[in-house]
Amino acid sequence: MDIKIEKKKYWVPKKYWPWLGGGTVIVAVLVWLATGNFASTLKVERRGLSIGNVEKKEFNDYVSVDGQVVPIQVVQVSPEEGGIVVERVVEEGAKVRKGDVLVRLSNTNLDLEILQAESELAEKQNMLRNTHITMEQDKLANQKEEVQLEQDVTTKRRAYEHQEKLYKERLVSREDYLKAKEEYELAYKSLALVKQKLKKDAQLRQSQVDQMGDNLAAMQKNVLLVRQRKERLEVKAQTDGEVGLLDVELGQSVGAGQKIGVVNDLSDYKVRAQVDEHYIDRVHQGLTATFSQGGKSYSLRVRKVYPEVKEGRFKIDFVFAGERPKNIRTGQTYYVDLQLGESKQAVLIPKGTFYSVTGGNWIFVLDKDGSKAYRRNIRIGRQNPQYYEVLEGLEPGEQVIVSGYEAYKDNEVLVVED
Repeated sequence: MDIKIEKKKYWVPKKYWPWLGGGTVIVAVLVWLATGNFASTLKVERRGLSIGNVEKKEFNDYVSVDGQVVPIQVVQVSPEEGGIVVERVVEEGAKVRKGDVLVRLSNTNLDLEILQAESELAEKQNMLRNTHITMEQDKLANQKEEVQLEQDVTTKRRAYEHQEKLYKERLVSREDYLKAKEEYELAYKSLALVKQKLKKDAQLRQSQVDQMGDNLAAMQKNVLLVRQRKERLEVKAQTDGEVGLLDVELGQSVGAGQKIGVVNDLSDYKVRAQVDEHYIDRVHQGLTATFSQGGKSYSLRVRKVYPEVKEGRFKIDFVFAGERPKNIRTGQTYYVDLQLGESKQAVLIPKGTFYSVTGGNWIFVLDKDGSKAYRRNIRIGRQNPQYYEVLEGLEPGEQVIVSGYEAYKDNEVLVVED
């Protein structure tokens, strides 16, 4: 007896099984793509990390700088006249008063100029003296001539008046009368012309004397100036203070205006500091600062901000806004806190070396259980020696990695292992 075997029936016919299997694989892949995390990850040890808390608290807006005490004023020492160094009167570190001689120079060319100027002056003085003598002689001769002419006029006037009287009495001829008259008039006119000539001659001679006098005065002034140049061969201190530098040797040739040293004005002091260029737009004249010395706090004020940036830093000068330390000395270092603005509440994270890699644009933020850290974009505002101010991207209570990121490269997830 044959047994009839019935075919087993399936919910999906066998001919569709390959299609069903392929669809299942595609769905699984899509799910994996949708839910999987493709961010590059890196395993790191917790003990090698510096982890900081994100906090909201008062942000003290200041920066700490190292300041060095310098004289309130440094006065350059330069000769007004060039020459050869023949004597160093003082040494570096010596206390000097304004006008004290620091260095003596010699200048043979200047000595020759003085001799020549004095010789020309003596020659001009002799010329003027001789001119005065000649003028006196001419004046006497002119006076004698004038007296003689006046006498001649007087004589001829009397003769004319006598002839006129006789002519009226018809005792002399008309010819004799007219001759006496003409002789008198000629003598009178001659006297007038001579007086006019003598007056002009005197004016001319006086003008010559005045001109020679002016020339003489100019030469005397020139001699005085040359002698003053000789005096300038003594290089003197321009202020009270201490000789900070005197860079000359005996026999050395120095030129006019050449810097050969400095005198430190120790009547007061200032503090010079170097500040990171990050703060260049925030530091200005008038900002206040403080430092502590010997358990006491002292106040400073920004006096000058130097515009030039060198090697990422710029210079500023502080002056004291009150009492100075009693033991203040040039070269001392003070650790100064420069106040940049008012304190206020802000979201803060501790400063760390991560900033050198990220520039404050992103940071790794730990998840709640601290097992992973994810890269997150942030925005940093102000900073002080302890904290960065976070403007965007973090919330108080979160934790961030603030140690260096050099080994993390482009990883976006860090797996933190104990």
